[in-house]
Amino acid sequence: MSSQTQPNVQGDKIDFKKILPVFIIILIDLLGLTIIIPLMPLYAASYGANATVIGFLGATYPAMQVVGAPILGRLSDRFGRKPVLLVSQVGTFLGFIVLGLANSLWVLFLARIIDGLSGANISTAQAVISDSTNEKTRTQGLGLVGAAFGLGFIIGPVIAFVSLAIGNNNYHIPAFVAAGFSFLSILLTAFWLKETHHADSRVSLTSKREVGLKNFFTTLKKPLVGFLLVAIFIQQIAFGGFQQLLSLFTLSRLGLNASGNSVIFVFVGILIVSVQGYFIGKWSRKFGERWLIRFGLFMVAAGLLLTSFTPKIPPPWYSQKAVASELSGGRNMPGETPPTQNLQIDIPSDANKGWLGLGWILLAMIPAAIGGGVLQPSINSLLTRNVSPVEIGGTLGISAALLSAANALAPVIGGAVFQSIGPSAPYWLGAALAGILFLFSLKGLKPNAVPAS
Repeated sequence: MSSQTQPNVQGDKIDFKKILPVFIIILIDLLGLTIIIPLMPLYAASYGANATVIGFLGATYPAMQVVGAPILGRLSDRFGRKPVLLVSQVGTFLGFIVLGLANSLWVLFLARIIDGLSGANISTAQAVISDSTNEKTRTQGLGLVGAAFGLGFIIGPVIAFVSLAIGNNNYHIPAFVAAGFSFLSILLTAFWLKETHHADSRVSLTSKREVGLKNFFTTLKKPLVGFLLVAIFIQQIAFGGFQQLLSLFTLSRLGLNASGNSVIFVFVGILIVSVQGYFIGKWSRKFGERWLIRFGLFMVAAGLLLTSFTPKIPPPWYSQKAVASELSGGRNMPGETPPTQNLQIDIPSDANKGWLGLGWILLAMIPAAIGGGVLQPSINSLLTRNVSPVEIGGTLGISAALLSAANALAPVIGGAVFQSIGPSAPYWLGAALAGILFLFSLKGLKPNAVPAS
């Protein structure tokens, strides 16, 4: 156990006084992100984007993260967590400003590129928490990052839709609100967060290869570590399309607008907070990370499969005309009548309304959110227990890069099959991937397959 982690924990219990600053900072930071996530597909659709283009937009931010996250993660091992976190937060702030100024589809892409290139917020925060926990409490500590994400999904969409109500459904307003929260997170990091990776524990970067492909492949060749990195990539391919295309799916299948999607995201957020803020600590101590990973994969597969069968029954209050008008947002081309002419996503008719569609998808969200909630912190916790302390930041950076690569690939694949096959296709495809990975985990995560750490 490294010297900097021992004072921060007492036995099997986390010292929440040490964890609280980074938890609050990452929550504020994530509020900006979660304000935007439910709206981005609708934002793009309002500029005439189809499902394939929306998939590429969803891929832009994580694709840029693939470049930046492992480098920034490794640099945090050398220069400390705080300066790297600040750099990533400034990039996020600038990205939201550009998003708020967007007047065309290509500017939306530019905003996500700026944010993604400097996006190492989550991986750096995970490294801070790893510095402040021991092996017994690390899964719970990393789960708190997910709990912050869950709280963000409860609060962020509410803030977004309040700002939309005030701004008469102007999608620019939530972007500027998100920029405000991002700026607040910069101030909190600068003046409140204490450095957790001290000078005597830092590594020197003797060559560029230490932050490049050689280090990546060296890490990937380690038996258990390699399996876990592959697992985090594949499970995010399955789950990433679910997250990034959910608003588009509910728009097409149920006709849910921004307000309707807020209900879904708030519900998912409550489930994630419950799992990652409370249950995951108990489950990891009782069953261990290997059991949690298998359980998470099974639940994700079940949830995505259920989602794919959501019936095309919009809720009783649905109005096709009202949803189309909201999506036009006053940005339809001059002389365009009706405003739905620029909309490339099919939305339901006013016939056959009822409660079954909404009830079904809320039910499907339960196993999907629980499975997604336990997977990342469990995999990352097992990763940190099987590398040396000086490799934690770099390994988590590689994990974040693979997550970003998966998040970049998932919406591209999902958007293409959504457009060519149908709205359900990304979900049964994701269910199949999660199910196959579950079967492989039965052998790959056996205790006798784990090398001594």
